[in-house]
Amino acid sequence: MYLDHAATSPVCQEAADAVLRGLSITGNPSSRHAAGDAAAEALEGARGQLALMLGCPADDVVFTSGGSEADALAVCGTVLAAGPARSHIVTTAIEHSAVLEACRLARELGAEITVVRPDPSGRIDPEDIRRALRPRTVLVSVMHANNETGVIQPVSEIAALARSAGALMHTDAVQTAGKLDLATTGADLISVSAHKFYGPKGVGALKVAAGVRMAPLIRGGSQERGLRAGTENLPGVMGMAAAAAVALRHMGDPDSRSRMRSLRTRLTDELTSIPGARVNGDGAPCLPETLNISFDGVRGDTLVDVLAAHGVCVSAGSACHSESDEPSHVLTAMGIPPERARSSVRFSPGRTTTAESVTRAARDTATVVSRLRLLGPAPTLRPTAARET
Repeated sequence: MYLDHAATSPVCQEAADAVLRGLSITGNPSSRHAAGDAAAEALEGARGQLALMLGCPADDVVFTSGGSEADALAVCGTVLAAGPARSHIVTTAIEHSAVLEACRLARELGAEITVVRPDPSGRIDPEDIRRALRPRTVLVSVMHANNETGVIQPVSEIAALARSAGALMHTDAVQTAGKLDLATTGADLISVSAHKFYGPKGVGALKVAAGVRMAPLIRGGSQERGLRAGTENLPGVMGMAAAAAVALRHMGDPDSRSRMRSLRTRLTDELTSIPGARVNGDGAPCLPETLNISFDGVRGDTLVDVLAAHGVCVSAGSACHSESDEPSHVLTAMGIPPERARSSVRFSPGRTTTAESVTRAARDTATVVSRLRLLGPAPTLRPTAARET
């Protein structure tokens, strides 16, 4: 019972087929001969498909190795291009570590960082962003929806505030690509990662709007408008484009979106019937694909490990921090006490999840929670090797 789609999703058949087609293309897209032309044509076809997902012209799409690189390029690339005269960034305490670490690097490069905290539901107040803006602000970075709670942020309102202050707007849309309309964000820079929407791992993209000044982080050749050197991962890019096409079809299908909302409602009802279970992010608009719940008196990582033995795949927060004993920075930023934050588990259904599997997973969770509570406080049960990266 795979309920960890927020960590990664299975590769859809269309994406797998496209990767195989890409592997059969011999040429380098930068080579000036027939084989290179064929590769370049496939590359630009994929760029056009990604542009439909990002809601931008094809020329705005820059291919990367994934969401983390796209976030780093968005944050540090703008700081490097702007120089010391405009080196202030506004971000939030609930961003993915890829953005927060990029901001730390930007600080080492001389930037000043202002971090805005969410309200108790996990939502960022646009007024708090407005108060944080300065004449030197070069970038505002606020994620489209949180990867742990699924809370959707008012990005379009924040983008309008950034624009009025002369700053650029970046949004990490890794969790919302193929689920929400990215064209409505109003962002100058949008990060996406293929493996979150049923594409291959190790490939992503950054929308860089026309006129945005940016310095490359990976330097060498002139690929990707000079913003990301290195021969493009053509099989990965083609797989990502195919996955994007499928994702857009699902996003435009009312029945598909209704089914996901129904699954989340069923999952919420089943899990909150467990005594001491509380939804984190309750009261805010959320992605139907993500549900974060705390179970009083139970360690979340222990619960995850025992559920895994029952064949239920879930996460205790972000997969990027699966080996950390620290409570979730997202939940603690929301004002949730560390003990409750440590008792949280993220359930994230996907396209192939059935109502029956949701019910079975919820009942297994209730059984395991009850047994763990009977055992009382215990040390964390962790595997010797990392499950997730």
